[in-house]
Amino acid sequence: MYRFEEKQLSFTDFNQPQGLQMNPENRWIKKAEMIPWDTIEKEYAKLFPSRTGMPAKPLRMALGSLLIQKQYHYPDEELVEQIRENPYYQYFIGMPRYEDKIPFVPSLLVEFRKRLSEDVLNEINEMIIEYNAQKSDDDNDGKDGDDSGSNDTDSTSDSSENSGTLILDATCAPQNIKYPQDIELLNETREKLEDMLCRISDEYGFYRPRMYKEKARKDYLALAKCRKRGAKKIRKAIKKQLQYIRRDLGYMDNLIENNSVELSASDAELLNILITVYEQQRYMFKNNTHTVENRIVSISQPYIRPIVRGKAKSPVEFGAKLDLSVDETGMCRLEKLSFDAYNESAVLKTAIENYKQRTGHYPERVLVDQIYRNRENITFCSNLGIRLSGKRLGRPKKYADTKAETKTAYQDNTDRIEVERKFSLAKRKFGLGLLLTKREDTTKELIVLSIIAMNIDRLAALFLRLLKFILSFVIFDDEKVALSENTAY
Repeated sequence: MYRFEEKQLSFTDFNQPQGLQMNPENRWIKKAEMIPWDTIEKEYAKLFPSRTGMPAKPLRMALGSLLIQKQYHYPDEELVEQIRENPYYQYFIGMPRYEDKIPFVPSLLVEFRKRLSEDVLNEINEMIIEYNAQKSDDDNDGKDGDDSGSNDTDSTSDSSENSGTLILDATCAPQNIKYPQDIELLNETREKLEDMLCRISDEYGFYRPRMYKEKARKDYLALAKCRKRGAKKIRKAIKKQLQYIRRDLGYMDNLIENNSVELSASDAELLNILITVYEQQRYMFKNNTHTVENRIVSISQPYIRPIVRGKAKSPVEFGAKLDLSVDETGMCRLEKLSFDAYNESAVLKTAIENYKQRTGHYPERVLVDQIYRNRENITFCSNLGIRLSGKRLGRPKKYADTKAETKTAYQDNTDRIEVERKFSLAKRKFGLGLLLTKREDTTKELIVLSIIAMNIDRLAALFLRLLKFILSFVIFDDEKVALSENTAY
């Protein structure tokens, strides 16, 4: 059940207790003005079709709390305490007045993250961008006055021509997992199988099978504590662990088939993961390779895949791969998000079509990395009159480029760095550098939340810069008036 508030909270409606003087120019008050809470709330209410039951927390409280958390990386318990102590946070999440009490229990943040899915957050990001673009258009129309009508006709006539810039690049959002090693994964698989066998045997009153726990642990530590690990030593340790796991899986099959043991949903899911890990490790051991399709690198988070990035610091990263686009206004959008490794060049066409759907025209230029410049993408952009940045394919030309071409290539390369700045900012400030969530859906949602928080932060910063710029002109005009009056006197 969802219950709408009577009206949207504004700063003048926020009931400040006696002695509390809040600054209306505070950044969190300005950030609240950048978000169309009413429009988003109508879409959020669709998640609660039932008209019975306890009313859910408002959208502003759920989304606002998660945005504050992304800004400062608070744990759930600390976030609730920070909101209790800070009146600006309480205004941002839509509370009617400052109260020295927690607005909700910390465990409710888990439900907030589950409700705000990846698709919902992508729609919210688009609503925020469109809302602020409309506000800036209205402000420009108000300044132009009667000339706005002629400008509208000119813009509609040029809407079919290519204009604007689209910047596109891919990165990886690493997950907080232990660096995967074959022997470590096999040892964890064996231990979980042993725990499951002991628990089921005790539950049904069976004798525990002989599993040689101490010997298997000793064989594992013989390699884990070894400083110099030779290839033969590693293969010998892996072979022993595979044999232990094969025997444990045989015990498990015997319990299920002959003794009619019914596993719970969580145990059945875990058993499937352990069987997959065993089969993958056995395949790599027999074929003497380190590559297998859909390789599991974490038993607790089996959806994570190794992403080969080729970076000097970390050639392989473990987390989600995403494509981020930046338009000419500096706003970021998520074009693709997946835990499976993919070729980012396939995202170019979709990103360009999404740009066309948003603006009504194709971009004039698309700034990308060299991996996006394959023959298919070059032909696609050439047919639409779009200039795709980067070097030409094939052999270099015999003659040097003209000064105009060199200048254009340098400018494109300089402007393309903006998307790298966005990646750096999102990873340093908005939690994209290390994701701590355990579930696949909440991990994706936090990635989109990082992008939303980064966009709102940019919008608020632009607003404050504009405000300071306007105030500087007002002060300068007042000084000119005062100077002229003194001179006349």
